[in-house]
Amino acid sequence: MNQAPLDLVSEHACFGGTQRFYQHDSTEIGLPMKFSVFLPPQASLGPVPALLYLAGLTCNEETFMAKAGAQRLAAELGLALIAPDTSPRGANVAGEAESWDFGVGAGFYLDATQAPWSRHWRMESWITAELLPLLANALPLDAGRIGIFGHSMGGHGALSLALRHPGLFKSVSAFAPICAPSQCPWGRKAFTGYLGADEAGWLEHDASALMAALPDAPFAGGILIDQGLADKFLPGQLNPEAFETACNAAAQPLTLRRHAGYDHGYYFIATFMADHLAHHAGQLGLGQAVD
Repeated sequence: MNQAPLDLVSEHACFGGTQRFYQHDSTEIGLPMKFSVFLPPQASLGPVPALLYLAGLTCNEETFMAKAGAQRLAAELGLALIAPDTSPRGANVAGEAESWDFGVGAGFYLDATQAPWSRHWRMESWITAELLPLLANALPLDAGRIGIFGHSMGGHGALSLALRHPGLFKSVSAFAPICAPSQCPWGRKAFTGYLGADEAGWLEHDASALMAALPDAPFAGGILIDQGLADKFLPGQLNPEAFETACNAAAQPLTLRRHAGYDHGYYFIATFMADHLAHHAGQLGLGQAVD
């Protein structure tokens, strides 16, 4: 595949490293796509491991970098951070902006098979087959040490992409993920629109179903999930217990932490961000942060 060059939109010094925002003309998507990258100071000496973060509904490539408070610890650990946008933009597909949970800002990290979405809504292929190889070639990133995590819709994306591409991702975690999208309103709406009415095909993008179908545990180092118990979307949308059951059946180590008083937002995410970075650092061969 001929890869389009990166267009550096802006760059900012941050904790001894650099916070960058990029755009490129995506072959997979057929439109310009935006993403952000934090390079820790260690990247000036050679390739560093990278952690891919997938954001939730209505978010974009800036949300995580501005709100999660991850750069300080990532700089200490020597860990790069990558945050792609959540969907194509500018496709001008009829109905793309009619609802907040489908279309623009709601790509669900899969490749749509149904018209009119199938032309541009190819988030899985963009991330796994285009963006990550492009960044590994253009930036000092270690392509053999990539982890993935995300929030809500992006938590669904992190879990499902990790299970669909275990050779690509060496570690995985999530904040308040949509664990069984084929069983909740958000997922059923998205899957019907992007994948069609045949629910059998939905299971290929449902983390709980994917885990249940595996013959053995793909992540021996364990999966980490944090869930707030004051999250208004927990009843009816997130279904962490379905993923927990599937992991138990597959003997997949899972740490599912439930936190009283925490909701669905970035104050919750920022509170437990250090734990997630440490989880990935250990599995990506990095030490703990310096005190």
